Amino acid sequence: LTALPNVRLMSRTTVTGAYDQGTYGALERLPRGGQDTTEDLPVECFWRIVAKRTILAAGALERSIAFADNDRPGIMSAGAVRTYVNRWGVAPGQKVVVFGNNDDAHRTAHDLVAAGIEVAALVDSRPEAEANGDFPIYAGSMLCGSSGRHGLKSVQLQRADGTTHTIEADCLAVSGGWNPTVHLTCHMNGRPKWDPEIASFIPVAKTIPNLVAAGACNGVFSTHHCLREGHSAANAALSALKIKIKKTSTPKAEDQAYSISALWAVPGEGRAWIDLQNDVTVKDIKQSAAESYSSVEHMKRYTTQGMAPDQGKNSNVQALAVLADVTGRGIPETGVTTFRPPYVPVSIAAMGAGAQGMGFAPRRLITSHKASLERGAPMIEAGLWYRPSYFPIPGEVTWRQSCDREVGYVRNVVGVSDVSTLGKIDIQGPDAPAFLDFVYTNMFSTLKPGRVRYGLMLREDGVVMDDGTTACLAPHHYVMTTSTAAAGEVMRHLEFVRQCLCPQMDVHIMSVTENWAQFAIAGPKSRMLLNGVLDQR
Repeated sequence: LTALPNVRLMSRTTVTGAYDQGTYGALERLPRGGQDTTEDLPVECFWRIVAKRTILAAGALERSIAFADNDRPGIMSAGAVRTYVNRWGVAPGQKVVVFGNNDDAHRTAHDLVAAGIEVAALVDSRPEAEANGDFPIYAGSMLCGSSGRHGLKSVQLQRADGTTHTIEADCLAVSGGWNPTVHLTCHMNGRPKWDPEIASFIPVAKTIPNLVAAGACNGVFSTHHCLREGHSAANAALSALKIKIKKTSTPKAEDQAYSISALWAVPGEGRAWIDLQNDVTVKDIKQSAAESYSSVEHMKRYTTQGMAPDQGKNSNVQALAVLADVTGRGIPETGVTTFRPPYVPVSIAAMGAGAQGMGFAPRRLITSHKASLERGAPMIEAGLWYRPSYFPIPGEVTWRQSCDREVGYVRNVVGVSDVSTLGKIDIQGPDAPAFLDFVYTNMFSTLKPGRVRYGLMLREDGVVMDDGTTACLAPHHYVMTTSTAAAGEVMRHLEFVRQCLCPQMDVHIMSVTENWAQFAIAGPKSRMLLNGVLDQR
């Protein structure tokens, strides 16, 4: 991919959120220099990516199974154990027990044996599970405890008949199934749907416009079907973009069926941990329901489950399944909590990079900005607007000389000032005249179309809030002008009046500050100037 001229491969980068109009936030973790470097290098870079078509291939996250004392060092997810063995060539333990409720646990056991690591036992909670291998296999059994002071020493096996047995082990690989990574598909108020075949949630199509989920994040777990879905999604995206498609075929890959029988928590005494980051147990969730916090959102806030840095990626589905069992509802009826960006923690520094000088706040430029710069005007900031302070001419060495000359123009001839920075609010509706009478101290309902009137606006406690002119463009249609600094405050005040003080009035207001250019013309010859540029006198 890196060799292709039309592909940009962004490694060490995670998409953090999906937003309107095909916009995505992404966080790139930048490589650091060596220990000897003295450069002050950035750690992260926040990207804004806009795409016409998007394919989500975010995979799935393995979940655990809760049982007593399942937080002991040495207890790991089965997928993590396979990663240590197959990718890094590291043995996570010398004697490993594998515990699961799906076929993926068997894959872990066989990979460990192939790497020369002893598998002390394969424990499968499904009575009908078929397994083979040169290691003890316990079908229809569960683990109900563990022991070890500074690390795992043994696990407690509970057979289907209720008898227990201790198995020595220094590592436990747990696989409770896989959760498709649906988070990005829900960032615009979408909700996933429950798929009982895989005992997890899968994304709903079209919840994010022009985004298609493919592979494990879409609930497909065999490598063959993941490749086929990705190939199909890529062809569909290229066709939508009217890009010619070359006929290709997907490579051959494993196509094993995924079979699972849901097991969320093993009954028994002791603390069975679900959210390992916030120390939330099965008992905590049951207590939440007992105290009538039975909504998944209420349970989350009562127990703090899912509120740690991982935002519930490792525990949410398991927790709401336990809640569903306690309340007697199904998992679809219990629902999920709200998915919000960012998908991974993002430092404020990364999002605020470049917020220095001109980048600290948005820049708003007036209509005559370019012409002002061409005339050498120094710019000043006024309420986020950049506007000229004065217009020097050759021979003037101080600002006072320029200002005195400009004042002379206004008093003796004519002066023009760009006042586009003034706030402008469009007010329309049958009750617009009465609305203006309410917010101003003077009368506006008598103002005729084509006329302008000055008004003074007071707060409800009688203090002056702002002043300005309002023009009547047509019957029941006005444009209000506010001072530059108070534009937002006046808009907020008008909304308060409309919604709270005068909800019966049929009136609509909208900020149009950046829709109108505005110039003030003053001086004895101002009418002469206007007559020279306007069609009507």
